[in-house]
Amino acid sequence: MKKVRVDSRPTDRPTYAIASVDNALRLLLILRDVGALRVSTAATELGVADSTAHRLLNMLVFRGFAVQGPDKQYMPGPALGVPPASSGWLRALDAIARPHLDELATATGETANLVVRVGTHIRFVYSAEGHRLLRIGDRRGHVMDAGISAAGQILLLDCAEDELRDLYLDPSTRTRDRQNSTPVTPPLTDVEFSELLTRLAAVRRSDFAVNLERTEHGVAAFGAAIRTPQGRILAAATLTMPTVRYRENLHDGTLSKLITAARAISTDLAGFGEVQ
Repeated sequence: MKKVRVDSRPTDRPTYAIASVDNALRLLLILRDVGALRVSTAATELGVADSTAHRLLNMLVFRGFAVQGPDKQYMPGPALGVPPASSGWLRALDAIARPHLDELATATGETANLVVRVGTHIRFVYSAEGHRLLRIGDRRGHVMDAGISAAGQILLLDCAEDELRDLYLDPSTRTRDRQNSTPVTPPLTDVEFSELLTRLAAVRRSDFAVNLERTEHGVAAFGAAIRTPQGRILAAATLTMPTVRYRENLHDGTLSKLITAARAISTDLAGFGEVQ
């Protein structure tokens, strides 16, 4: 097979460059290379007003590419440090899951999501937005801590305790900032790790996971497992909702519809074979 040589040298600026996209990409490069950024600094670097820089940085936070610290500085977010999910099976899983999640979102009015795990983080692969006026928006591309999210707790169930210790107590396994090699999120303390094991044990008994404002204020989520034909947990299906509807959805059949949808996706995976 003939090898294709990829030229990674910088190219000329496109003739019809989109300024807002270019500015967002430049901010990503600055965050990657510098590590911390204030709104005023970003505005100066881009040659735009502070308000414009603030809106761009907020969009990066929204998509997980930046986080804002207590000192108001923006730093690289988990989406900049999480390795890519395996893509060989992801496209097929996405195609199989979408119709079920679209139907689930229509039936419940809540936003339905397909989520996979990469290390100690989860990644939202697909979102079908609910139709209610007050709803949670598209989460596609978002990256979150697996240990506190509904989907993440589902996706950690197949991990043995030794593997969980390696993931959460060993600093060398945590997602690291590329420049200074310090963990973006610190290892858990012994107490926090014990709490994680307790949460996973409860999820294992109930066959579903719940997240009530652990990742976002005002947001609740249910999670259920999507399994391979061999029984391994491959992904998670979730429903995200405003917390004001959490208790109602817990008891009115919404949760059971999620579990049914996750099982239907698992059944449709039967023709796909084992996933590596």
